[in-house]
Amino acid sequence: MATVSVHRTMTADVGAVGFVGLGQIGAPMAGQLVGWPGGLHVYDVRAEAMAPLVAQGVTEASGVADLGSSCDLISVMVLDDDQVRSVVAELLTTAGVGSIIAVHSTIRAETAEELAATAATYGVDLLDVPVSGGFIGAHEGTLAAMVGGDRDAYERAKPAFACWATLSVHMGPAGAGTRTKLARNLMHFIAYTGAGEAQRLAEAAGLDLQKLARVVRHSDSVTGGPGAIMVRDTTAPLAPDDALYDIFTHTRTLGEKDLTLALELAAGLGLDLPLARQALEDFGPGLGLPRQE
Repeated sequence: MATVSVHRTMTADVGAVGFVGLGQIGAPMAGQLVGWPGGLHVYDVRAEAMAPLVAQGVTEASGVADLGSSCDLISVMVLDDDQVRSVVAELLTTAGVGSIIAVHSTIRAETAEELAATAATYGVDLLDVPVSGGFIGAHEGTLAAMVGGDRDAYERAKPAFACWATLSVHMGPAGAGTRTKLARNLMHFIAYTGAGEAQRLAEAAGLDLQKLARVVRHSDSVTGGPGAIMVRDTTAPLAPDDALYDIFTHTRTLGEKDLTLALELAAGLGLDLPLARQALEDFGPGLGLPRQE
């Protein structure tokens, strides 16, 4: 086991915050922390990425290890597993006992678990904290944070997370935040694929795609989009006496009817819509009901 670092012992409150990785999402996230009471320190391999924040009074770190020795909470928003491993390894050479590393990069859950276990041998808490909300959410400070790791460390870091996230949810032990992000993005990108199919159908039918887009954005803002059906604590089949049974049965009837009509339209236009065909098979089971015969 590694020797526990004794560079600095944390108090209950987070003081200085560090941020590594000032890309498209990281830079605006760090920007929300300008004025943090304990001070903000930033590092990126590109000096030009740090310059706008430094101009606002933020401290420019000389390197990753500098953040470890200067900050109580260090956020990491780099590209992939390999870069996260490299940054965390360097941080652990200087990080103080009780400090927190928050990894915002989307990585493998197993990597988060491994790094959290390694950090613990140094007396450091590592949280996996991927975010959702994209470029706009980062700029507006309205991201969602999905957190895996020690609950006490999360509670200490939460005020800093609140600077750039309007929703922060502790999902469980290390790796749970990353697994949540992967499930969320599975739906996100399947929905994008569905949007592609819908646009191909609309275009083949001679419709204005931008007008269709206006309708989609408007109706999703009213209904909540796919999240509207995510109201259960299980994916098990619905019991007939469940309060949602009649509601979801009605939803299944409408959904299967409309998917069938869309596929009929596509067939008449000579289009193959594989995602729509799969959706017709899986729509009922996704609601906890069998497909209607």
